[in-house]
Amino acid sequence: MQAQAEALVASIAYDPPVPVLNPSDGPRMLGVGLAQAKASDPSFACFPTVPNATATATVTELPMYSVLHKRLPVTCMATIEPEQIGLWKVGCDGVFITPTLEHAIAVVAAGAEVVAIDGTRRPRPDGLSLEETIKAIHDRTGALVMADAGSLADGIAAQDAGADIVGTTLSGYTDERREIDGPDLELVAQLVGRLTLPVFAEGRIHTPDQASAAIDAGAFAVVVGTAITHPRTITSWFVEAVKR
Repeated sequence: MQAQAEALVASIAYDPPVPVLNPSDGPRMLGVGLAQAKASDPSFACFPTVPNATATATVTELPMYSVLHKRLPVTCMATIEPEQIGLWKVGCDGVFITPTLEHAIAVVAAGAEVVAIDGTRRPRPDGLSLEETIKAIHDRTGALVMADAGSLADGIAAQDAGADIVGTTLSGYTDERREIDGPDLELVAQLVGRLTLPVFAEGRIHTPDQASAAIDAGAFAVVVGTAITHPRTITSWFVEAVKR
């Protein structure tokens, strides 16, 4: 059984059409790296202060590059910037989350301390196995690897392959589990019960209650993206809610 950090991971993705952002802020949003980490209150320890975002120039060279920011309370100090979990999306079908080793190497070169990759058992575009990919990332960069899984079997295989973190990111987006309205808390509980790695609940977490439920299910941390960083989608939820 794994320990729980009970931390929030804020997922920041560059979406140029979002009108509330100045276009020149796009690259900076990708590399937001400043947080007020409160060691005495881990639940706030990883929330980024977006207006003070900064980034290295290399980050802007990666199209579709998203950055997740986390601070695990065990290493949290009041003035330390959070680690960056990076990923590179290539298209939107099949294996598209950091699909090859070279994509992963590029993400780490851009400044990520953790790289999120497709952690399913599906064939990878470069022909490498998941185990080969993770070993090469470790050997060549020293970065940690977060495996985005779609099922319990994926999570077990990812742990066996050497992953450092397993996320429920792809639940509902492969053939193994149906997509549901909200986070797959059943899968979170299954993974927590079988793995010794930290399990990150990710995917369709839209409310604080859902985030809380994910922690109750045993998640080490909760990843929230759209509900924090995508004003258009958030607005659409309210529009639909008040329609009669």
